[in-house]
Amino acid sequence: MPNNSYNPVSIIRKKRDGRELSKEEIEYLVNKYTRDELPDYQMSAFLMAAYLNKLNDREASALTKAMLHSGKILDLSDIPGKKVDKHSTGGVGDKLSLILAPIVASYGVPVPMISGRGLGHTGGTLDKLESITGFTVDISLERYRNILKECHMVMAGATEDIAPADKRLYALRDVTATVESIPLIAGSIMSKKLAEGIDALVLDVKFGSGAFMKTKEEALELAETLVNIGESFGKETIAYLSNMNQPLGYKIGNWLEVEESIDALNGKGPDDVMLVTHQLAGTMIYLGGEAGTISEGIEKSRQAVADGKAMSTWKKLVEKQDGDSTLMDHPEKYPKTDYDFSIKAQDEGFVEAMDAYEIGMASVELGAGRRTKEDTIDPAAGIILNKKIGDPVKKGETIATGFTNNKQAIDTVRDSFTQAVTVGDEKPEPIQMITHKVDKKGIHEISHNS
Repeated sequence: MPNNSYNPVSIIRKKRDGRELSKEEIEYLVNKYTRDELPDYQMSAFLMAAYLNKLNDREASALTKAMLHSGKILDLSDIPGKKVDKHSTGGVGDKLSLILAPIVASYGVPVPMISGRGLGHTGGTLDKLESITGFTVDISLERYRNILKECHMVMAGATEDIAPADKRLYALRDVTATVESIPLIAGSIMSKKLAEGIDALVLDVKFGSGAFMKTKEEALELAETLVNIGESFGKETIAYLSNMNQPLGYKIGNWLEVEESIDALNGKGPDDVMLVTHQLAGTMIYLGGEAGTISEGIEKSRQAVADGKAMSTWKKLVEKQDGDSTLMDHPEKYPKTDYDFSIKAQDEGFVEAMDAYEIGMASVELGAGRRTKEDTIDPAAGIILNKKIGDPVKKGETIATGFTNNKQAIDTVRDSFTQAVTVGDEKPEPIQMITHKVDKKGIHEISHNS
């Protein structure tokens, strides 16, 4: 236990002056704040000092440990197999969890997935799951464990007692302009993931216009920090950097992304979605001990889609979590929005760039996301892309279709989407989807994707 005789002002001053804090000092602050024994203004001062002077790897691990132990840590040791999860730093059209979890689970590797909701321009896994009629993400721990045992996967929301310190600190970071600190982001991610009782973790760290990390350099720094924290807790951790300079796949919006996930599990997924899915799923299968190498894991991932094992696992999970599994066979039965509208190209040439952030915000405007945590999501709202970077376009050709129940949003979205797409005379180079792998041995550049 931390020494209760610490002086919060001395700890804040120490970090303000750029000195390293001990794990006991960090634990003291986090524990006091979680128990309402430290005021917001003092924790805000610490967060700003940490933001400005950074936390080193030891401090980041200590912060993660303090947040992790502020609540319940799931003990899944009685469930056979090496438990492996995946975390993405978020992007537009990122529905990969819904595809890779059943792929990995189909080999008997347990995937205990606790996910979050969307806020801002990025969608949340829980919102996508809840767009499936009847699907419930709020389940008891006993039910969580039973579903994991039976399906080798479970997809649920975090309970109040999972890393409660993170929830409080995140809310404070949001209003004190300290969100963009890499050690604070890493501590937030890892405290929640480690609380799941996992043995290994694969991370998808995105960079680009639609990602939280805009540059490759920032994403690499975050990936290294995440891997170092994971390894310091004895969890084998591998991260990949993936490109979010355009939306992932063609469908953006909660039910629309479930539809594209169904396509993917039926072997008809878009190339970019499948490339990243198989890389992440293959790595999870390898870490779960069901493949001797990552390459073998990738082959097994492809096989699980080809032979229908992954789709069968997915349908079983949907049923176990009260969802209407008939929609997985007949997605066309899903209720449609009142309005759909075309977005036309203003110029002729090739799609040179897509501002994924602006496209994500356009889908929010249609009802597919929330600006505040209290906003209600329209599960059927969203955008289907007809064109992506490198595709030829003619003036007046439909480049995307929008779906909404909010007629007032249509003109605004049409304008903002058109401005988010750049058409030029020359065909650009293809986007490299995965650029780096980061593991305990360091950073490895990936020269090409196939």
